Amino acid sequence: MRVYIVLLGPPGAGKGTQAKIISDALGLPHVSSGDIFRENLKNQTDLGALAKRYMDRGELVPDDVTVAMIRDRLTREDCGMGALLDGFPRTPVQAEVLDEMLVQLQGKVVAVPYINVPENVLVDRLGGRWTCQAQGHVYHEKHNPSKVPGVCDIDGSSLYQREDDKSETVKRRIRVYLEQTSPLIDFYRKQGKLIEIDGTQAIDRVSSGLLDALPRIEN
Repeated sequence: MRVYIVLLGPPGAGKGTQAKIISDALGLPHVSSGDIFRENLKNQTDLGALAKRYMDRGELVPDDVTVAMIRDRLTREDCGMGALLDGFPRTPVQAEVLDEMLVQLQGKVVAVPYINVPENVLVDRLGGRWTCQAQGHVYHEKHNPSKVPGVCDIDGSSLYQREDDKSETVKRRIRVYLEQTSPLIDFYRKQGKLIEIDGTQAIDRVSSGLLDALPRIEN
């Protein structure tokens, strides 16, 4: 039976860091839907070309195209024992489709870790980031300020704030994620597969909490 884990967490929760740790610890490939999209677009695959047509029109890529990309990735040799899924599914409908797909692949979702971080903490982490003009060195107003305000410590170039790093933009991104993901969290909670982890802890404590919880899920 192939083992699949669905990793959930809002922007700023440290999901990327934890994905690598879980992947390395369990020997499961980290399968990111964003990476899959970029790979198909870059390689100009049939699915990538189809997705691009929708994107060029400003439309959402239909579920069936996304699912086809995911299926193609999960049938590769490195996913022979399963995978850690990141970014898919995003809705209960996609989760049901995934369950059907995994039955065909002789596997199932055994656990859904959710890195839970309060909105105000996420805004504090993501908002207030500043980037240097020259080489992209990153600073944070509270957690990693430059020695001289507005000036990069390394190359002396001026710092600027990207639109994505402004507090209002960050708040909007987080709220959209939480609203869209709430039904999916409830879906997996009802299945008894959701593992909620306090993401405000230190990185190593979040990692140990995740890894300690995963073996307790029946598979």
